[in-house]
Amino acid sequence: MNSKELNLIIAEGEGLTVEFKEKYTSKIDRDIASMANAKGGFILLGVNDAGKIIGEKLTNRLKAEILSLARNCEPQITISKISQVDKVVVIEISEGNEKPHRCSSGYFRRLDAVTQKMTHLEIRTMFRESADISFEGLPCKGFSFKDISFEKVKIFTKESEVSYKISKETIHPLLSSLGIYKDDKICNAGALMFAKEIGKFIPHSEIILGAFKGMTKTHIYDRKDVRNDLFTQLNESMSFLKKHLNIRSEIHELNRYDIYEIPLDALREALVNAVVHRDYSIQGTNISVNVFDDRIEIVNPGGLPSGLTKENFGKESIRRNLIVADLFHRMNKMERVGSGINRMCEYMKEAGLKEPVFESDSFFRVTFYRNPKYALKRTDELDKNLKLGVKLGVKLGVNQIKILDIIYENKFVTIVEIAERIGISSTAVENNIAKLKTKGILHRVGPDKTGHWKLKEKE
Repeated sequence: MNSKELNLIIAEGEGLTVEFKEKYTSKIDRDIASMANAKGGFILLGVNDAGKIIGEKLTNRLKAEILSLARNCEPQITISKISQVDKVVVIEISEGNEKPHRCSSGYFRRLDAVTQKMTHLEIRTMFRESADISFEGLPCKGFSFKDISFEKVKIFTKESEVSYKISKETIHPLLSSLGIYKDDKICNAGALMFAKEIGKFIPHSEIILGAFKGMTKTHIYDRKDVRNDLFTQLNESMSFLKKHLNIRSEIHELNRYDIYEIPLDALREALVNAVVHRDYSIQGTNISVNVFDDRIEIVNPGGLPSGLTKENFGKESIRRNLIVADLFHRMNKMERVGSGINRMCEYMKEAGLKEPVFESDSFFRVTFYRNPKYALKRTDELDKNLKLGVKLGVKLGVNQIKILDIIYENKFVTIVEIAERIGISSTAVENNIAKLKTKGILHRVGPDKTGHWKLKEKE
């Protein structure tokens, strides 16, 4: 590691594979063990928690003490390298081959940027899985640096609130510090997050979004397949849900606030859980998001991670994909600890709604139940808008039905708001509205800014 690479790692901050220590103490054996029990990484002596370089000098005695701490772990841990880079002592730790490793104070694990003592359940689980290699950590077959999207890496650094220029020279140490580049190879987690075309390498990394009329999958009226990086999958899934949720507006102190029938924060938590915790080693299936009149279901392959049961679900935290979880945490999309399930329940209770229902077998399913009055109204309005077109002798397109549905909910809705909810351009909305006016189904009452829409059937 050189000075430039060190500064990049410090700028990126602590995480799954990076730990800052202001000065050396013998307690770093906990961090050494926790990193060996995860994906390996770097301990930087002479850097405080804020990322400020305080300085630490590497002496023969210090080096011997660090190596002794690693050897005294059971099984002993390999220190790849100890070096002085500027004023910082860099300790590079290899991922353990005989997990879990125990230090003088017990068993420790790495959870994002935190070293935590392991529970008995976690210890047993790691022993059981020690012979297995997680899919996310395996080298991505056929993947090389030319397949990395620099634009997606830039988006990641922006979301992580880290500002430095991404180039061919800086990207290697960045990806290395994130735990996705090792031995000149990019692991599957790196491909899932930063591939230009993920379909070439992990084609089953996909979310299928569907909206259905009624309570079954018999009649689908909107579908979108998202095969892209995990961050894009999350964003496009949220846009799809917002498009199909009922919404009301409230005015407070001259400001308008849109309130969705199901809290967006609860849905976002469920989607993050789905993309972070799905079992990507299972091929031939994908995450699905299904919108019905009475509920929303988010389903991901793999069931509960090994070691979690229905009894300890929501109480214990075991992450199937440590690297992916760390990257989402760095982007401020999930918390350090496994509190997502509890937060989902809290968001729903605060909104006066039923708590989500969690089910697990070979798949993991989260179900959010909608307000029954919305379910009845939505089914009635879809039927009503379709029948209206038939009655007037005209055929309505899918987007025209969606526009009528949105206007029925809110007659003051704007062109821009309709475009955002449907996911088409404002020009496309204007063209569809012009056709609806020509067909005699819709017209505008009053001026553009203060007027409202009126449906034929409501006259």
